Amino acid sequence: MSKTERQAEVETLTAALKASPNVYVTDFSGLNVLRMTEFRRRLRAAGANYLVVKNTLAQRALAANKIEGLDEHFTGPTGLVLSHDSLTAAKVLTEFAKEFGNKPTVKMGRVDGETVTAAHVQRLGEIPPREVLLAQMAGAMNSVLYTMVGALEALREQRSAEAS
Repeated sequence: MSKTERQAEVETLTAALKASPNVYVTDFSGLNVLRMTEFRRRLRAAGANYLVVKNTLAQRALAANKIEGLDEHFTGPTGLVLSHDSLTAAKVLTEFAKEFGNKPTVKMGRVDGETVTAAHVQRLGEIPPREVLLAQMAGAMNSVLYTMVGALEALREQRSAEAS
């Protein structure tokens, strides 16, 4: 790779990092081409991209964007998950890793400008979908209302017993 090609690659990666507030650094070793293609397809469906990067070029792009805390994780085969929505990308990453023996592994991440650990990314991936959270909230509210109705009914029965 010539110097101009490397510079163009760094510029492209710098622009991609600037456009994506959420970045997950992964180790893709152990994934064959078929699984890597399937992983990229799922990420694209979720609105995210997966880039296999050269470590030194990625470190230069991070430095150009003044992103700190991720440099030391650029060792070995490295790929970047770039997305605008941190939850959907983390969910795809977590589900795919569970399905295929913890591959790819998350090294570190950056969510909305904050550096996060691999465990944090996994927790993000385990958050239930919006519809499930809304159903849980509605169930909790229904439980409170049911308890209140029971208390009012008991009060009504107590007063009618006293009046008799």
